[in-house]
Amino acid sequence: MRGMRSQPGRLGIERQHHLQGSAIDRDRPLQFRLDGRIVSGFAGDTVLSAALASGIDAAGRRDGVALALSARHAPAITFAALAGDHQRALPMERTLATNGADYLTTAQKVGGNLVARLLRRGGRSLDIDLDRSDALARPWLGTPAAAGPEADLVVVGGGVAGLSAALAGARRGLRVVLAEATPLLGGKARLFGTQDGEETPDAAIARLTAAVAKTDAITVLTSAEAFALRPGVVRLHQVEMPDGTPTGRVIDIHAPHIVLATGALERLPLFPGNRLPGVIGALDAFELAQLYGLWPGSSALVATGSSPAYRLAMLLTDAGITVPRIIDSRPHPQSRFIEFSKAYGITLAAGTIVASATPARRGNGVVAMPKLSMEGFSRTEPALPVDRLVVCGGWQPDLTLWHMAGGESAWNAGGMRLEGRGGPEGTVLAGSAAGWVSRSACLASGGDAVDVLLGRHRRLVEDRLIDPIYETPDAPASVGDEPDEAAQPVFLDGGWRHIQRPRRVVSRWPAWLPFAPKPPGWSLADTPQPLDIADIAAGVQLGAIPATSAGIVAQERVAMVVIESDQPDETAHPAGPLPLPPPWLAARYAGATLWLAVPDDARTLDAGALIHTNADETDPLKAIGVIVRIVNGTAVALVDGSAGQSASVREPGRAVGIRLVEPYRA
Repeated sequence: MRGMRSQPGRLGIERQHHLQGSAIDRDRPLQFRLDGRIVSGFAGDTVLSAALASGIDAAGRRDGVALALSARHAPAITFAALAGDHQRALPMERTLATNGADYLTTAQKVGGNLVARLLRRGGRSLDIDLDRSDALARPWLGTPAAAGPEADLVVVGGGVAGLSAALAGARRGLRVVLAEATPLLGGKARLFGTQDGEETPDAAIARLTAAVAKTDAITVLTSAEAFALRPGVVRLHQVEMPDGTPTGRVIDIHAPHIVLATGALERLPLFPGNRLPGVIGALDAFELAQLYGLWPGSSALVATGSSPAYRLAMLLTDAGITVPRIIDSRPHPQSRFIEFSKAYGITLAAGTIVASATPARRGNGVVAMPKLSMEGFSRTEPALPVDRLVVCGGWQPDLTLWHMAGGESAWNAGGMRLEGRGGPEGTVLAGSAAGWVSRSACLASGGDAVDVLLGRHRRLVEDRLIDPIYETPDAPASVGDEPDEAAQPVFLDGGWRHIQRPRRVVSRWPAWLPFAPKPPGWSLADTPQPLDIADIAAGVQLGAIPATSAGIVAQERVAMVVIESDQPDETAHPAGPLPLPPPWLAARYAGATLWLAVPDDARTLDAGALIHTNADETDPLKAIGVIVRIVNGTAVALVDGSAGQSASVREPGRAVGIRLVEPYRA
């Protein structure tokens, strides 16, 4: 059941179902251009959702392999009239589609001759060269910030925990700014359904959003993604529509109190082909279908180790999508959702994982290779060709901003996830980010977080969980076949870092022979690149990061965007010089030490300026160091370098060449 020919990825509305697209108005169609091709959509679509509806489901190629287009793996865009001004670029996933707009992606395209480019144009891919390190760069990360609204409390995340925290702060007389990355408030609660005695997710979200809208003390910023944080300051990028045209701005919001209600990330199961077009996480699939009515194809295989994916399977069946099977990595799963799915006639294969996936030979689907894997027994099952493979590897609290602020975390072996521990004064976690599971606990944790910040008597927060006899806990993300040289790559996460599981060394010689090739050593704990938190969780599972070191690695490797201080420091400091490097940067850049750095021209460098290997590199997440202090007019840099080494410092509007002179000695 398709919506229209120009939007093959859109579900139809010929029958009643819950995936018709609550965010769009089908009576208000629109069109715009993206890299020259016409994209159709409806009012309420984002540029990304309209592109997906129009059949564009691949971002580009990496090492010759097509990778899926998604909210976490999409290029920046800019108006064609501003093609040379990347500082005004916008995110596809947070920019509302507007009729008649003409957009270009900012990323470099895959090469080839003119004929090849013409043949690719109009296909299912944006043709981005994902082998480039800047392929999915977000130019606004380096844009100077303007002052944001005044606040006593900033709440990052507009799900049920964030909404609850904002209302609690307002009730206590605080000026509150509530920042939500997506265009709509409400978060992810809808996927998880309702327990006995609870109001429905829709009712809870409607009640909370209505209360927020009526509260003058709360300023709501939607399409506002927080990307940097230090105690007392949140930096975010917001897409506004002041005159009906999308416009981006970067602002700093200063507040003594910060609540991080950033939710949880869905883990990616680890099997060859886990990021092919047509492979999608259960949460992403649900949100795209529920908000925008998106579902390409007419069949779907669901592979999960978490019960909410069964609810998605039932909703798909109601919408006319064929779900031939649900495979569950848990050997004997129990859940009310499982019983409901059986009543729908959906086949369940327990103790089964996806061993690998490959592109379909015809059409846009995938071929999944299931494997029965339980109680020491393993057997490959017949291949299953489907239009879409929906996967769920469990949930990891999103602690990215927490780690940026200096918060700590530790590995929970039982839950197979990192969980927040002690943090900086003035910043607390709430909701799923704090490790809470049930909606009732997430709601209560919002108010509790505000009480913690204000030093008030804390309320009791408890997870109301169904007995494990009736609701089997989530399994760890499943691990499929180890990739060999001919297999599809295995990615650790669905984001833009593209960190892969190493391929197995294939040899005709027995491994015990001294001259036989040995598998390469692999340790994510010792590599210098930034790591997303889901990469770290996968690394622990694969043995590339020691579980005991996971929290330290996460804090060290978070992709730091430094917020320089632009306000007078009124804090009382102890007598004597402050420590160098600052404790929160001490292990940020692998192997970094303190150096005196001088610019190539006569100028003064600013503390907080990021250091890159050369002037062509502009991505803050690729920085190799930072200017930490100015001492007697000379810059002190924290960087892994050597005497005489040249580098580049990014300052507003330009790159400045620098040279490392000698090690800094206090």
